[in-house]
Amino acid sequence: MRVEEICLDELLSLVPPLHSQEGIDDPVVYLKFFSKSGLIWYATEGSAVDDGFVFFGFVIGLEDEWGEFSLSELAACARSGLVIEREADFKPERLSRIISTQR
Repeated sequence: MRVEEICLDELLSLVPPLHSQEGIDDPVVYLKFFSKSGLIWYATEGSAVDDGFVFFGFVIGLEDEWGEFSLSELAACARSGLVIEREADFKPERLSRIISTQR
């Protein structure tokens, strides 16, 4: 599913709210977004903020790092030509297990 097609109400049912896994060493990843260029966003939490949706998670890109990213940021990348999709059949899993199967 392309990021432009994602509904905010759907996201609320898929990820726990921001800060709900804070302090957990190996959090559960609930959503995976990816691009053909190799960028991957693993969302562990998310909340509606103002008129948008903000995630917290692990991003694999130029650097691998934890941080916040928003649905509007992903959509802006998509509008600039970078196709970003949500992996529709992704099943929640601990980050350590996801990372160990990627490498």
